[in-house]
Amino acid sequence: MKVAYLLTQDRGGPVDVTVRLAATLAASGEAEVRVFGPLPARGAELVADLHELVSVSSKGDLRAGRQAREALRDWQPDVVHAQDRRAGLVSAGLRLRHKVVQTYHGLPDDVSEAWSRGTPGAAGPSKYTRTVLAADAGVARFVHRTVVPATSMGEFLHRRLRVPARRVVHIDNCVEIPEAAPPSGPVRRLVFVGLLVERKGFPVLLDALAGVMPDDATLTVIGDGPLRVAAEQRARQLLPGRVTFLGFRPDVAHQLRLHDALVLPSLLEQQPLVVAEAMAAGKPVVATDTGGVAEMLVDEAVLAAPGDVEGLAVCLKALFAEPDPGRLGRAAARRARERFAPEVCARRHLALYRDLLAGG
Repeated sequence: MKVAYLLTQDRGGPVDVTVRLAATLAASGEAEVRVFGPLPARGAELVADLHELVSVSSKGDLRAGRQAREALRDWQPDVVHAQDRRAGLVSAGLRLRHKVVQTYHGLPDDVSEAWSRGTPGAAGPSKYTRTVLAADAGVARFVHRTVVPATSMGEFLHRRLRVPARRVVHIDNCVEIPEAAPPSGPVRRLVFVGLLVERKGFPVLLDALAGVMPDDATLTVIGDGPLRVAAEQRARQLLPGRVTFLGFRPDVAHQLRLHDALVLPSLLEQQPLVVAEAMAAGKPVVATDTGGVAEMLVDEAVLAAPGDVEGLAVCLKALFAEPDPGRLGRAAARRARERFAPEVCARRHLALYRDLLAGG
């Protein structure tokens, strides 16, 4: 079996998942694998022998899209798997010659959690975003299967975008599974990982910490984005000298091991990789109840409503006071090995590809 993965971006969750999945599937000997797209910012060494440079810098670049499809056709894969929104648009045109799969990694930024869940009276997204979602619906109805890492996203595709349920498959994301390093004492070193954009809810985190953060606690911020300058100013006002901004880092897994717990105050997520990475590292997680986060953490869930400063502060206060955070970390690490190991992810994708090629 020949499996081609298509990317149109060089960083972010879809890229990290693709790199890990492609490398694991290739190492299994069950498939011949190639990754088409820009050079990944993280983990490029894992797919160095599998990578072919392809660039589609915008969805309006029709020429680049045609060139990408030609590169894929030349390799003659049995399955083409698109791993981001633009890649899905490009790959849909290959449906008649190849089995085409896409992974639906997330919603546009101005879609609210309430609207995505169908809450009555919830404000909807902009006209532009509705156009994007209409295109998403068209692609999902056209390709052979759409993979969703969170069941809530499958429900959204079926309920909101009218995608037939039989075309949607739930497969968890995958992350590296290192030796767990749960905290050995009280949680004092928090870490936030994510883009500094409105959807990630970072101002909510600062406001929540301002009233409950112990004097000896710190927060490390990994990530960059348009709100970084404002975030740094706000951090100096609320928590002077206790928040460190590291910017984009390719070594997130290592950075997680240096801290006691992860906090993710997002307003909208699907199945955030950083939560799976923190779990794999044996770290407790405080997060918001958005997308598939609750089903990732299950019994160890410490969740607040998206945008709820007071609720998040209560969760953080409980985490700082937890007498045995290592217990939470060890339970999270066990769940991560069961659900998010690359071998598990590769096995489930391989079963999907075989089913499609057999006419399923």
